[in-house]
Amino acid sequence: MEIDSDDGVLRLTFDRPGVLNAITRETASKLADTIGDADPEESHAIVITGEGDAFSAGGDIEAMAEEPDPPRQAYEEVTETFGRVVEAMLECPVPIVANVNGDAVGAGLAIVALSDIAYAAEDATFSCAFVRVGLIPDTGGTFMLPRLIGLRAAKKLAFTGEFFDAERAAELDLINESVPAADLDERVTETVERLGRRPTDVIGMMKQAMHENMGRQWDEALDYENLLQVHARATDSHEEGVAAFLEGREPEFNE
Repeated sequence: MEIDSDDGVLRLTFDRPGVLNAITRETASKLADTIGDADPEESHAIVITGEGDAFSAGGDIEAMAEEPDPPRQAYEEVTETFGRVVEAMLECPVPIVANVNGDAVGAGLAIVALSDIAYAAEDATFSCAFVRVGLIPDTGGTFMLPRLIGLRAAKKLAFTGEFFDAERAAELDLINESVPAADLDERVTETVERLGRRPTDVIGMMKQAMHENMGRQWDEALDYENLLQVHARATDSHEEGVAAFLEGREPEFNE
């Protein structure tokens, strides 16, 4: 995986185009480490994309063909690799944008689902393909997909492993928008630049509240929301936002 940081944007690129950017356990571990270490004081956005014609074809099938590890060891390894990707992406205080330049299959699709914002090239295809190799969705697939696109739609995609296009992905809310391939980078850049003009620390709180509250009853969720709002009101970002409004100017966050 290639890692690049420039102008407050941390760019992560799956760089195995010869195998459609299939993700090894080592790649998953590196992805989790990098996202887990992201600092909102240094980065206002993370962009994940793939090199070549694919975003990611998912888990490395060749590695799956090897003699399986004993169950306990296998559990620990998947927990410490793909499992940590889920934890890192959901807890990351920096917004994550998926630049889906090509096919997103299996774990590749799950990473798109875990991203905070996602745009895909019109010619990209998607599949929750785990069933095709006799596996259940992982990398948070059984958790995130039903919440993102609805339980019935998630079951259909998981049970059938069907392929579908970017327009359908947008209709399902798996991605925010399908755009012409030639315009994809520009669309992502526009969003990243807009995020750079917003308070990253407060966006992190928004993300934390939304993710934590997905499993709570409404009264517990409201209490947690109120707690984080108190913290948000004590930030420099809130002070700057109020001052900018009263002075009739654009706020200058992340300065």
